[in-house]
Amino acid sequence: MTAIETEAGTLQKGSAVGQSVPRKEDGRLVQGQGVFFDDVKRKDMGYLHFVRSPYAHATIESIDVSAALEMPGVYGTLTGDEVAILTDPFFQIAAPPGGHVKDYALAVGKVRYLGEPVVAVVAETRELARTAAEYVMVEYEPLDVLVDARAALADGAPVLHEECGGNLSYSGVWEWGDVDAAFAEADHVVSIGELHFDRFNSTPLECGGALVEYNRGTGQWTMYTNNQFPGFAAIMMGPAMRVGLDKLRIVTQDIGGGFGNKITSHPQLVVCCLLARKLKRAIQWTEWRTEFHQSMSHGNERWFENTEVAVKADGTLLGFRTKAIDDAGAYLRYEPLGGVIWSQVAAGMYKWRNIWLEFTQAMTNKAPVSPNRGYSRMQQLWFTERVIDIVAQTLDFDAVEIRRLNFVQPEDMAYETPNGCVYDSGDYPRAMDMALELIGASDIETRRAEAASRGKLLGLGIGSTLDSGTNNFGQSQLINPELQFSGNNEVATVKLDIFGEVVVTLGTTPQGQGHETTAAQVVADILHCDVDVVNVRVGHDSYWNSHAGFSGTYASQFAVTGLSAVKGAADMLAGQMVKLASMVFQCPEEAIELADGFARIKDNHEAALPFMALGAIPNANNAGFPDDPPTMNCRYVYRPPFDVPDKERKFGNLTLTYATQIHACVVEIDPETGVTEVVDYAAVDDCGVRINPQIVEGQVMGATAHAIGAALWESFVYDEDGNLLTPNFYDYHVPHALDMPPLKTGAFESPSPFTPLGTKGMGEGGGGGIHCICSGIQDALRAAGGAIVTDSHNPYHRVWEMLSHPERSRETIEVTSR
Repeated sequence: MTAIETEAGTLQKGSAVGQSVPRKEDGRLVQGQGVFFDDVKRKDMGYLHFVRSPYAHATIESIDVSAALEMPGVYGTLTGDEVAILTDPFFQIAAPPGGHVKDYALAVGKVRYLGEPVVAVVAETRELARTAAEYVMVEYEPLDVLVDARAALADGAPVLHEECGGNLSYSGVWEWGDVDAAFAEADHVVSIGELHFDRFNSTPLECGGALVEYNRGTGQWTMYTNNQFPGFAAIMMGPAMRVGLDKLRIVTQDIGGGFGNKITSHPQLVVCCLLARKLKRAIQWTEWRTEFHQSMSHGNERWFENTEVAVKADGTLLGFRTKAIDDAGAYLRYEPLGGVIWSQVAAGMYKWRNIWLEFTQAMTNKAPVSPNRGYSRMQQLWFTERVIDIVAQTLDFDAVEIRRLNFVQPEDMAYETPNGCVYDSGDYPRAMDMALELIGASDIETRRAEAASRGKLLGLGIGSTLDSGTNNFGQSQLINPELQFSGNNEVATVKLDIFGEVVVTLGTTPQGQGHETTAAQVVADILHCDVDVVNVRVGHDSYWNSHAGFSGTYASQFAVTGLSAVKGAADMLAGQMVKLASMVFQCPEEAIELADGFARIKDNHEAALPFMALGAIPNANNAGFPDDPPTMNCRYVYRPPFDVPDKERKFGNLTLTYATQIHACVVEIDPETGVTEVVDYAAVDDCGVRINPQIVEGQVMGATAHAIGAALWESFVYDEDGNLLTPNFYDYHVPHALDMPPLKTGAFESPSPFTPLGTKGMGEGGGGGIHCICSGIQDALRAAGGAIVTDSHNPYHRVWEMLSHPERSRETIEVTSR
């Protein structure tokens, strides 16, 4: 049994915390009683539909909305020229040249990707708005198109944003240790020509949207939306709309998945706000799936070029050099923050001490990227894992043992990486051994022979993820020293209502992670009451005064920031309840305990006050007290212990916790077709103290499904004219239940020494799964020419090409030995 110290006593894991109590959210959700943004209606509201660009790159010659406005039932329109008059460009995270980008809520003068919103049309029905949009006449003059970030950086390439002078958004060299000395010491240098991480998206069930209304008396907008990072949305929207943040009330309730994709919906929200004010009516916007795929939040595509790896004769990895080129798409909605977040996991799970990485980000005529489950870290972790497997195959090391040799070991914890990040706790060899045991790796050669007898190629794959959670936003200063962001925070309030109800208000915006349940578990254990007594308010409301600048749900941090805020507020309330009981019983506070829903005297359980009495006294029965009774309404702001990173050295602790996932799989390949089947799969998780093990397991399974989809089926494919060829679920295949292999899970706990509850953020483990499939495919192909897997996305035709021409991938690999 694990004990967690709190101000009100010892929180014993085994009462509520640590148990798979039923999710409080599920009662309404499984009965169809959830309330999503699209369920919010207003009388005479207008439905918004966007006119979108059919070109990836073109100037806008003219716009004529008159035919649409003449249609009965059409309420109004909004164009880019109006937006440019009414608003300023969005604030840019980037320093120049990317900082010069002028990004408005609608296209102004030019379109830069297929599906970019050009005009907004509002009508009395959704269908009419969509029809009226077809009557808006826009004349375009097509321009040359860029769909490759490498080509975008070439001399003479077409320029997306003239004010930037080119397509470069950010470039910087990140170097730690003594790289030259590492390569001088190496017995082998393995050179890898190019690795490519594909562009995909985590496709939540619910697309973006909002119901927005404007109060002309107060000049305030209320947005019922599914944006998952209201703090960021407000920071972007307020200055652009030339209003204070108090004029922007953001409300969420149930959200049908987010995965980071719903962080950057602020341009659409601005359009809704402007139209609500212009048309004096509520505006309802619901995104269609094709619109979502064309324009909302793709994951970062990345190339790693000219990689060199320094290796000792025994397989010790000394360091690496590489050049990373990142494709940001047409606008920098959350970029180039992705240009730094990878450095949270620069070394992966391994003891590299010498790293040189040149990171360059370019803008192209593709949809803008934004956070996507495993944001920027999954690309780097996939890269480090690819390097391990390629080195192992090229130098004839065992892929398991070279990992075991180079893992950061449990006795090394807390481990400072070469760039100053601190891995708080973990046991990577144990996790790998557990995953291999779950898939029966000891019998792999027998299974390989049996598969061969059926004409199949069988392979064993391994992948790892470090789920770095709770960002230090000071990392933004490493790419733009002028930014005034650092640290992190989150807020919660816990109060005892007049009838003894325990009410918890969160600053977060849950999208299925079980925040209501886990918060109730923590509060119940601190107040020594039943979980069912604790009522956690649903969703987020910026008028609840329970939020801070970084409030939202993103970056695997609720288990740390959210629950630590909950714990802090619950501790305060527990102290107030004890104090009030001591005032009533006229005894020392030390004589009072909380138990079974009462505050009672430890030595006389008959002398007890129920929660209802404690709630009523300060709220409705407070006469006669010599001193003011405690308020029973406690607000707590949790602030993680961060310092500002060293901007010159690009050194410092960029995140607070590191959860571990190691994935292992067995795949079979049909050599005649290239079709890959995952026949066995295991994922082992260590996220510190698990508040609710079943919720953790659900997060592991969800991340694994995303990983398998990205590895085998999901890809945003563009042609040379910038047309998205996978714009909806007809062409973009998301794995369903029949696509998923039998999934085995394992877990153990390495409590974090840095967090109040010993918890770590988790849920973004898909990067390990993507590599796991790549690793399994490469292992299977060893028996058929030994092709090297150089891409994260390997559908049947790419596997077939590797089977047909294995020498092509090997030609990009060179070894120099002393």
